[in-house]
Amino acid sequence: MRIDKYLKNTRIIKRRTVAQEMINHSRVFVNDKPVKPSYEVKPGDRIKILFPFKTVEVMVVSENEYKLLSESRNDNIERE
Repeated sequence: MRIDKYLKNTRIIKRRTVAQEMINHSRVFVNDKPVKPSYEVKPGDRIKILFPFKTVEVMVVSENEYKLLSESRNDNIERE
């Protein structure tokens, strides 16, 4: 399954277009490498997503499942 569709189907990212934009802006990594929206995910892949205020790392279990490996706040972002 394509990574953009996987992120949407698992609800890690709520919309496929948002997933595609994040991937195109190098905010999504698989096994520590940036990928294209067409990348085919496989069980065992480690996906790291850099959201604006947090970073999430998951491992692909199956087409509809993932295991949360870590979730951390990005404290280096300046707030008002």
